[in-house]
Amino acid sequence: MDALEKHIIDLDAWLSLPAGQYIKDWEQAALSRLVVDIFGFHALQIGMPQIDALSASRMPHRWQSVGPHAPRVAGPATRAIAVVHDFTELPFDSQCMDLVILPHVLEFAEEPHQILREVERILIPEGRLLITGFNRASSWGARQALGRLRDSYFLPKEGEFISPARLKDWLKLLSMEVGSLEYGCYALPLRSEKWLQRNAMLEKIGKRWCPFVGAVYMMQAVKRVRGMHLIGPAWKNKKRARVQAVPVANSKK
Repeated sequence: MDALEKHIIDLDAWLSLPAGQYIKDWEQAALSRLVVDIFGFHALQIGMPQIDALSASRMPHRWQSVGPHAPRVAGPATRAIAVVHDFTELPFDSQCMDLVILPHVLEFAEEPHQILREVERILIPEGRLLITGFNRASSWGARQALGRLRDSYFLPKEGEFISPARLKDWLKLLSMEVGSLEYGCYALPLRSEKWLQRNAMLEKIGKRWCPFVGAVYMMQAVKRVRGMHLIGPAWKNKKRARVQAVPVANSKK
């Protein structure tokens, strides 16, 4: 089992805790709000099957790429499942995806740059990319840094949490233009569900007065192709490359 799979399993256990559920609920709502207004034909979520990031998508073809040891998740299946042994080599044609979502994948990967290069390859020109990650510059990030000194982690044991500024630089090298950047989850880093709920008032305060210190962030980027101009909806008539991943039959989980 490779390092990425090990960290994903750690994340799976953490997401079942009150703090993990708090993060998961915010990301599910935020992703659903964004994807409903992104149009196209093919959408792909890579990793983190605990969130159905494409549940609100209107695209007719929705894919979920998971590792061979990914957890089984209960609930209605809205995606075709493709088991992928290596996220740096995705089994999809070049320029075939209108939307790709990376929920907490890059920060646990050994080769995050290569995953981004692979995502750029499969995105169509003007295709959208959504990325979620933990924010170092937050109370949650600070508690994680202190816990690392005592080998007592609050968040899943990290490979490397990537700052939004650093991620922007990586995307710029791939001709990906960063659009919106949204932060969320301003409650204090506490393990108790009761105390997390009592900190609910911090959501409004944080979002209004300290928006950059949320525990997680969500970044949206667009693949730009130099010299290319889209005129009206004519691009929809272009013949699309066929998606070649082999799906696993959806189960009523």
